[in-house]
Amino acid sequence: MSLSDAWLFLQQGVLSGLVTGSVYALLAIAIVAIFKTTDVPNFAQGEIFMIGGYVALTLLLIAELPYVVVVPTTILMVAGGAALFQRVVMERVTGSKGVGPQLVIATLGLAYALKGLVRLTGLGDTPRSLPSLVSNDPVIIGDAFLTRLDVAIFVVAVVVMVLIYLMFSKTRIGKAMRAVGMNPRAAQIVGIRLSRIRMLVWALSGLISALAALLITPKVLITPDIAHIAILAYAAAIVGGFTSLPGAVLGGLIIGIVENLVGLFISTNAIVVAPFLAILITLIVRPQGLLGGKPQVKKV
Repeated sequence: MSLSDAWLFLQQGVLSGLVTGSVYALLAIAIVAIFKTTDVPNFAQGEIFMIGGYVALTLLLIAELPYVVVVPTTILMVAGGAALFQRVVMERVTGSKGVGPQLVIATLGLAYALKGLVRLTGLGDTPRSLPSLVSNDPVIIGDAFLTRLDVAIFVVAVVVMVLIYLMFSKTRIGKAMRAVGMNPRAAQIVGIRLSRIRMLVWALSGLISALAALLITPKVLITPDIAHIAILAYAAAIVGGFTSLPGAVLGGLIIGIVENLVGLFISTNAIVVAPFLAILITLIVRPQGLLGGKPQVKKV
């Protein structure tokens, strides 16, 4: 490989990685937000993301609704469904003195239920993708190129991440979510209702997952197995720091770039291994993640 080819591959890998990494970052934010407020990893995040794609597909191609209706309806349905699950299932498990393992199993149950529902309806029999609102005309950046759709995905993802940051830093609801994540007991003492905040966090997680699905499904086929993208989001959360929202963003971009560079410089077969290698290196060098802060030991 010549030096000019290596430079071209490097530019292409970084640019393409930023596009896919921005979607991983959104899902990682959803995972970290739930974990920070409940201390429970949501193993149904990928399936919630998948349902977002199928809801949009159903509304657009079967109900034949316009995109201007499909986008907000999909977001509201997925966010409402996630909030309902938290209220009906997770809150009851917590109220009956359920601890970490029971709550984790509840999220696994949701994952299998959603995947089974899709297979039962027959929607998953034929892989499809959403039609794009943006053309696939090439956009030259340096020596590499993206499509207009790629640029739109990245720009929208960044705008959403900025809005999430502003929500957490500037609004009362966002500050309440942060307070619950830092110290639930103290937050409850000052009048914050834990059940309400946790339900809102699950709704936010569903909203973000629906947005991620709407962004990426014009580029990839929607199948019941598309939920595996959440594995990469988990990798992003671990690399960036499982308790850090900025870390989730950084981790998502890193995983996206590493994935694309490995595919270009080594082999497309090695792409599957790249995220797990990044996790192993992070756990060895900095177990708490790049922006995870100092590790804390809880007394029991």
